[in-house]
Amino acid sequence: MINKEILNKSQLEIPEISLNSTEESGFEELGKEKIQALKEAISDIESLIEERQKLSIEILTEGEALKSGINNFLLENDNPELTDHDALMEKNNLRAKKIAIEELQLNEKIDCWKDVALLKKELRIYEKELKEKQSRVDALSKLLRESN
Repeated sequence: MINKEILNKSQLEIPEISLNSTEESGFEELGKEKIQALKEAISDIESLIEERQKLSIEILTEGEALKSGINNFLLENDNPELTDHDALMEKNNLRAKKIAIEELQLNEKIDCWKDVALLKKELRIYEKELKEKQSRVDALSKLLRESN
């Protein structure tokens, strides 16, 4: 026969898990390292967004300067009395280049928007992951403090 007293004791006893301070700090350090890495990734993405927007502004500004130069050249050399075929061809080429610059500027605006949208999507993913990790570390720290 099984001793009921031994059976009852073995079923009711729950082993206690105790963590010493070095194990607690190990958990906290691991969590802090992951959180720090996520914060650095978020910071990097934010700086990439800013740099991409600055680059786009520079490209658009340079395009405007080129178009102004073309316009000025066309205005300076706009003599209706001249019907030289080569001069007319050159003016048409310059107008075509101006249109090409405008197309490039439009494409740059679209490309910048796409790049920034992708970076912001990635940023949201990292921010969500950071919040989850921080809440887990906070909950784990709270549990560890309560158990001691």
